[in-house]
Amino acid sequence: MSSIQENKSIARRFLELVSEHKLEELCALVAPTWIMHGGPPKLSPGSDGLRELFASFGPIEQQWSIEDVIAEGDKVVVRATNTCLQESFLGIPSHGRRQTFTATFIHRVAEGKIVETWRNADDLGRVLQLGARIEPAP
Repeated sequence: MSSIQENKSIARRFLELVSEHKLEELCALVAPTWIMHGGPPKLSPGSDGLRELFASFGPIEQQWSIEDVIAEGDKVVVRATNTCLQESFLGIPSHGRRQTFTATFIHRVAEGKIVETWRNADDLGRVLQLGARIEPAP
C-alpha cells in the first residue's frame, strides 16, 4: 500500500510528464486497467488509452502549473492551470491563440499506479478564448 505522500508524488509526476510530453514514462505510471472519466469518450484502458489521449491532442505546446494537491486514502486531487498552444480544440482553430484554463483531476492510486482518473476542466472557457460564440437556439 502506498503512502499518501507517495500518492501525491505520483499525481504531481503525472502532470509533469504530460507537460514534458514523455508519454512512455507516463504510461509507466498507470495501471494496465487505468481509465479516465471526463476525457475523450471510449478511450481504451491502460497505456493504450493514454496513447489515444495524446493522439487526440494533435500538435500542442502545454505547461501545467500545479496549484493544490490534496490526498486522503487512495485518492489524490490535483487543481492545476494549463497554458497551451494547440492547432485546434474541439474543432475550433486556435489561429495561434494561447489558451489558459483550469482543471481538477482526481486520481485513484493503488500499489504505486494510477488506476482511475476523473477530469473536470474549463473546456467552455477554452473554446471562448478561441473565439467561439454561444447563441440561443432559434
